[in-house]
Amino acid sequence: MTNAHKDALFILVKSLSKSEKRQFKLYVGRLGVNADAKFLALFNLLDKIKRYDEKVILGSGIVKKAQLSNLKAHLYKQILVSLRLNPVNQNIRVQIREQLDFATILYQKGLYKQSLKILDKAKSLAIDNEEKNIAYEIVEFEKIIETQYITRSIPDRADELAVQAKELSAQNVMTSKLSNLSLQLYGMMLKIGYVQSDEDYQRIKRYFERHLPKYDIEKLGFREKLWLYKAHLWYSFLIQDFLSCYKYSSKWVDLFYEHKDMIQLNPVFFLKGNHYLLESLFYVRYASQFKETLKQLEAVVEGSDFPKNDNIASLSFLYINANRLNQHFLEGTFAKGLYLVRIIEYGINKHKGRIDAHHIMVLYYKIACLYFGNGDNKNCIVYLKKIINNKNLKMREDLMCFARVLSLVAHYEAGMDYHLEVQLKSTYKFLLKMNDLHAVQREMIKFLRNLGNIYPHELQEEFRKLHAELKKYEEHPYERRAFLYLDIISWLESHLENKPVAQIIREKSMEITR
Repeated sequence: MTNAHKDALFILVKSLSKSEKRQFKLYVGRLGVNADAKFLALFNLLDKIKRYDEKVILGSGIVKKAQLSNLKAHLYKQILVSLRLNPVNQNIRVQIREQLDFATILYQKGLYKQSLKILDKAKSLAIDNEEKNIAYEIVEFEKIIETQYITRSIPDRADELAVQAKELSAQNVMTSKLSNLSLQLYGMMLKIGYVQSDEDYQRIKRYFERHLPKYDIEKLGFREKLWLYKAHLWYSFLIQDFLSCYKYSSKWVDLFYEHKDMIQLNPVFFLKGNHYLLESLFYVRYASQFKETLKQLEAVVEGSDFPKNDNIASLSFLYINANRLNQHFLEGTFAKGLYLVRIIEYGINKHKGRIDAHHIMVLYYKIACLYFGNGDNKNCIVYLKKIINNKNLKMREDLMCFARVLSLVAHYEAGMDYHLEVQLKSTYKFLLKMNDLHAVQREMIKFLRNLGNIYPHELQEEFRKLHAELKKYEEHPYERRAFLYLDIISWLESHLENKPVAQIIREKSMEITR
């Protein structure tokens, strides 16, 4: 039996909306001969069953085992053709490709002039919408036709095409270099997180400076600027320069608002830019701007002009709800944010096929922090276990590390310290294995390990000592990331001042906004 999560056809069929299924059946039935087609019968069966089971398919009598693979491939292709015809999927990029296909057909029929006319229109559309890769492809096709059919309609046609090809090629090379740099830096971010030492910083800095191509900002188009800002953003995140993160994520988002037609064509990049802008604002504790940016993003996404599809719906759910949680963390309104837990759990279940495990674990960590801030340590532990017990999570090792540290604190707060020594040893070994043992973590583990030797009347003084020790690292370039995952300082101050941690954070938030 093929696993349902691995069978591409089954996943595709189950992803279709009611209207898409109806359109597919209309598309198949456009010719009478297709009415009883085997692939339509297979489609109806896959639509009906809840789990992919090859025995059920073969038992239905639709197809023999030897023919099943070919029939599935044919059905998959027919569904894609049907989806391509759906107006929802007819964006500029698809329209340009369609025109290129038409021009190819005309060329093959020897109708060179008609082919060139379509290519010229498609090329203008591609250049206007920053689709420079396909624009270059069109120019190369025009050159092929011109070598076979001299139109003489435009003087110096060969020179014009050569210059255009050279310009587009240079722009595409610049975009390729910037996108490669951006992707490499993003990969580093997911794998190792922030820099942890001067050595790390110098290594990342050298890599960035060596691979950043020389450019004239005035000559860069929308697409090149977008990749440039992305590369700077990932570099800034890696070195923990959060003001610089704010600067380049702002440039990223402003670029879209300056070219509003690009929001329609690149909604995913628009969403991601806003997410990183909000994340940067969260790190620099700019609460008022955070609130305004989130409100504006929600308004754009809910607007009738914003593209609607499954991928965009999943990303909108992920980014908007993650930042709604961050807003409650900024303001210390943990209790008010509890309503989001049910919404997020429902959304994870709804979008789980399109959201990777890493992002789901980030949401679980944020929910755990929400419960911790609200004093509900048992529910905090429940969500942290989802991360700690995930053996398949290969990315963001730093998330795994801080989930374990927060789990120790939550167990202590919940009075569940009967297995604390075992957990301490396990966490310490894990951090050593990950090579992620920072001064903040060391101090936390040392404090928790000594709890058994501290008399109740000495506890307040020990909290004060730990607070004084950790304050040294609050602005440390390589240690402060611990406070991005867990506000240890506010937790300690809640014990020292005998106030709920949410109240401490709210008071700090009010001081910042004054």
